[in-house]
Amino acid sequence: MTTVPGPADGLTAPRPRGGIVRSVNDSLVIARRNLIRMSRIPEMVVFGLIQPIMFVVLFSYVFGGSMQIGDSTSPTVYREFLMAGIFAQTVTFATAGAGAGIADDMHKGLIDRFRSLPMARGAVLTGRTLADLVQTTLTLVVLTVVALLVGWRIHEGVPKALGAFVLLLLLGYAFSWIGALIGLSVRTPEAATSGGLIWLFPVTFISNAFVDSDNLPSWLQPVAEWNPFSATVQACRVLFGNPGVSTSDAWPMQHPVWASLLWSVLIITVFRTLSVRKYRSATA
Repeated sequence: MTTVPGPADGLTAPRPRGGIVRSVNDSLVIARRNLIRMSRIPEMVVFGLIQPIMFVVLFSYVFGGSMQIGDSTSPTVYREFLMAGIFAQTVTFATAGAGAGIADDMHKGLIDRFRSLPMARGAVLTGRTLADLVQTTLTLVVLTVVALLVGWRIHEGVPKALGAFVLLLLLGYAFSWIGALIGLSVRTPEAATSGGLIWLFPVTFISNAFVDSDNLPSWLQPVAEWNPFSATVQACRVLFGNPGVSTSDAWPMQHPVWASLLWSVLIITVFRTLSVRKYRSATA
């Protein structure tokens, strides 16, 4: 007669991993899968680098001599003013890629395959957004080199500059969750790309990214000053020591670093919750 080993025999069934540990491990597996996929399609990375470089060159040399920052119309001053906005625009435009990637996985049925596996429900989305964050970091590194070549400089030291880049990446990660929700809500990757960009243009241009918000119409100034995008741009200018620090009395402009952190955390909390809920219902 065969007996089943039990605790008395020194053998016990393996304990299941805790929910948080399991979710983290599953998310890293999905992130690795997406990074491998990106490495096999290098044109995705190349095209992602070309657009922000074009923005730097075009805005720096086409508009550089005609924009007034404070009392100066110097192209050099405008380039330093501009770069925080270009950095922020670059990390937020990754939203469209996140949405399109998730919509493509949905369209091909890959999400349903993941759902059939014993894995944390939010891991698929978290893994995708983490992979996009890695790609955004690479883009930001290349863009920083280009910015230095056109004359941009930091004036407050490396630690503060690194803090600014952390805020930029946090904003990009927050916006990628908006992209995830869009990708789960549409039927095709093309619709996700369009839906991921159409709302970004007013967010990025009704801000202090490319012009001093004091030069906007009076009814638009409060919109720009309370824009989460503007808070991160302003925080970066403060931490980089670049010109264009706002004199507005609006709280986000007076405390931009805290405002940037709070906005990013709030966006992540809200849109991650909505995305995971949508993911569960969309694949049920």
